[in-house]
Amino acid sequence: METINVFILAAGFGERLRPITDHIPKPLLPVIGKPVLGTILDRISSLSVKQIGINMHHKHEMLLNWLKESSYSEKIKLFYEDKILGTGGALKNAESFLRGSVFLVHNSDVLSDINLDRLVREHQSSKNIVTLAVQNNQKFNNVWIDKEGLLKFIGKTALEDHKELYPTTFTGIAVYSPEFLDFLPSGNSSIINAWLRAESSGLKVGTVDFSGCRWSDIGSPSAYYSAVIETLKEDGENVYIHPSIDCNRVDINGCLVMEKGVIVEREASLTNCILLPGAKVSRDSELQNAIIGPDYVLNIEEPLSFPIPDYYILFIKDFLKENSESISMSLIGTGGSDRKYYRIKDKEKTVILMECIGTDPDYQRHITYTLFFKKYSIPVPELLTPAISKGGEDVGKLALFEDLGDLSLYSWLKCSKEPERVEKLYRLALDIVVNLNTIVAKNVTECPMLQSRLFDYEHLRWETSYFIERFVIGLNRVDIKEREKLNKEFDRLARKVDTFRKSIVHRDFQSQNIMVTRGDIPRLVDYQGARIGPSAYDIASVLWDPYARLEDNMRERLLNYYIERMKLFSDNDFDETEFRQTILPCRLQRHMQALGAYSFLSMVKGKKYFLKYIPQALQYLKEEVALIKNEYPVLYELVKDLLRFQ
Repeated sequence: METINVFILAAGFGERLRPITDHIPKPLLPVIGKPVLGTILDRISSLSVKQIGINMHHKHEMLLNWLKESSYSEKIKLFYEDKILGTGGALKNAESFLRGSVFLVHNSDVLSDINLDRLVREHQSSKNIVTLAVQNNQKFNNVWIDKEGLLKFIGKTALEDHKELYPTTFTGIAVYSPEFLDFLPSGNSSIINAWLRAESSGLKVGTVDFSGCRWSDIGSPSAYYSAVIETLKEDGENVYIHPSIDCNRVDINGCLVMEKGVIVEREASLTNCILLPGAKVSRDSELQNAIIGPDYVLNIEEPLSFPIPDYYILFIKDFLKENSESISMSLIGTGGSDRKYYRIKDKEKTVILMECIGTDPDYQRHITYTLFFKKYSIPVPELLTPAISKGGEDVGKLALFEDLGDLSLYSWLKCSKEPERVEKLYRLALDIVVNLNTIVAKNVTECPMLQSRLFDYEHLRWETSYFIERFVIGLNRVDIKEREKLNKEFDRLARKVDTFRKSIVHRDFQSQNIMVTRGDIPRLVDYQGARIGPSAYDIASVLWDPYARLEDNMRERLLNYYIERMKLFSDNDFDETEFRQTILPCRLQRHMQALGAYSFLSMVKGKKYFLKYIPQALQYLKEEVALIKNEYPVLYELVKDLLRFQ
């Protein structure tokens, strides 16, 4: 592909975004720690680019200062406009810069994953004078194209003589041939008028359909808010806190973003908020569903919510106290499960609706375990309705649960906390494990579904095979030369772990499955995978958690705490020496399983954010194999040479 120039339209006042843009120009609006312009430049860098032009006017000094520090500064040519020239006038003003080649134009308020390389190639292989990136978006559709994808008309409604046209949305990204500049007058003008002039002269203004791609135009506060929250969730997160911010004694819930330069005083309460540079939240404030800046609070409708579909109404009729039109629901959760969880809200009351596919093998276990665990005071969410099927495997099965909020231990830890407070919460979490291992385990005969589900040799060998196939071979592309010897070591490891004393194990007892409710009280979710297995597996999962690494001394104190509590509550039926011998083999199993899962979820399920947890899980595994290299030499040699995610 030949090299091209790029032009970014960045001069506008961002009037629909006021008062936000009274403080920050639209191109520098932060999205999870990075300005929109920075994200656009990163995406453009994948192309064969000669130079990048940027026009500027509103708060251009801030843009200049940011661009000076940018790694792209040497490739950028700036075009200051004394008076804003509009989308067409900006290109005409830069005509000498753009005339030499095909050029791409990108609005500075657009976030997308549109394939820019494909757009450029499609333009270069066509006879179009312009090629627009479009997608079908009913809310914004006003570009009318024919069956060949050529622009014919612009407007919310097609004219009578344009009945054979199809509506679509211009995404703010397009590729132009230099001849297009001839259709632009000097001075202020709209690029849309130039498209129509080119089309009426017999030239082709084509389109490439990118429907299904992520696309956000952040031109309004609500659109900006949604784009930030969607970006957060796409990264598998609910909370982003800039490292410079002290929010130790802040009550947070839902989705939360605190950008650099924010001050939040103690005891403030924040739910579903974005705090922009310069924002200050005073002590004891309670804010929710808002964008907060230096001198404003913009209230936003419930984030990413939509009206509840009719087919849910009967199921939740006992919950509905108001007219069903006032009820909203929103998709929540960022984990690896294929189940869907929705928050249903009726004014201040909320519940969680779980929807599983009809063939989900864990659905009935989730219901049965909930009732069993609640009976023995395991802090799982209360089941609010009998489980029912919507009918058919495709539409699945439903259940309604108590809402524990969105704040997991993983997210809670993102606000730096005093070590004593962190340790206290972990102790409460370990108390849950102690209860599972003692009182609940003694009564497991009341739950045959759990009692019969063993975490045994067969399952342990599945975990190590999963590690090899998904992580070692699938992700790292490593050719295993001594596979037979390695399998024998895995056999020995699985048989050894299978001999350890068994109790009830959650099997995924880690920081993302421990919810933190008001008062720093931990509650448990995602427990439908519980089995009868070695208790050290859960201890390895939470104290050596790749999601949230603990300081070594704190981990040792917490391990000792668990042991002492087990001695106290197990009727003298707990052998500390025996238990400590089970920890390292269980750590090996757990981290191989985790690496296999992260690889599968990222490469097969498309949840790329799981890749960021691989370095810590691999570091744990390397530490562990170094301790048992004489017992498992082939595994040691394999793991020590895995470097891809170091």
